[in-house]
Amino acid sequence: MKVVAIIPCRYASTRFEGKPLVLILGKPMIQWVYERTKQAADLTDVVVATDDERIYACVKGFGGRVLMTASTHRSGSDRAAEAAQALGLQDEDIVINIQGDQPAFDPRCLPQLVSPLIQDIELVMGTLVYRMTNSADIKDPNHVKCVFDEEHFALYFSRSPIPFGRDGSASFDTFKHLGIYAYRKHFLDHFTSLPRGRLEAIEKLEQLRALEYGYRIKVVETPYDSKEVDRPEDIQKLEAVLREQNP
Repeated sequence: MKVVAIIPCRYASTRFEGKPLVLILGKPMIQWVYERTKQAADLTDVVVATDDERIYACVKGFGGRVLMTASTHRSGSDRAAEAAQALGLQDEDIVINIQGDQPAFDPRCLPQLVSPLIQDIELVMGTLVYRMTNSADIKDPNHVKCVFDEEHFALYFSRSPIPFGRDGSASFDTFKHLGIYAYRKHFLDHFTSLPRGRLEAIEKLEQLRALEYGYRIKVVETPYDSKEVDRPEDIQKLEAVLREQNP
């Protein structure tokens, strides 16, 4: 069974155009993500999937593996599915979809993510969550929240704080969704063929498509947070994190 990490990467973005190529401590963001991914244990391959010649040239320039994909994809998962097909992956192989805007993610979380799928062939999709402690982050719609059942299968994802504590004194945990997925290859093909879900369209969260069509997502809690880059002003905060990690 192969475990292949694919990093879907596009240049256009409504909030931050050209984000993958922005320099962070002198290095393009996509290079940070690629090099972090390469540090993870037990990966068969790491590939960037893009539709942009500038990103393609950048990845080639630092010696990374990159594939050109169609410009018509509606999501990163669709781009990852095309790349997985081009790589000749088999139905039971595992595809890890890593967002290209998480240059500070900890590669130790990837074996944690794929472990349930390796142990249970019936599982078709998994993702990561991190226990939140900052109240401002909980309220921030850029930080997606997740609730899950006793067996750690996702119940819902939202940009709003969930669960909502009706009684102000109630104490409970809130979990941040890290936006890194693992798919069984055959399920990734099926997932990307499904019509867009109603809740997916409302929240702008593609993982809700799986729940809306009745599929289960295994949720793995990791102790390793990941700081995303959503806006240009996030760069300075991220550089501070990376300086602390790499003095």
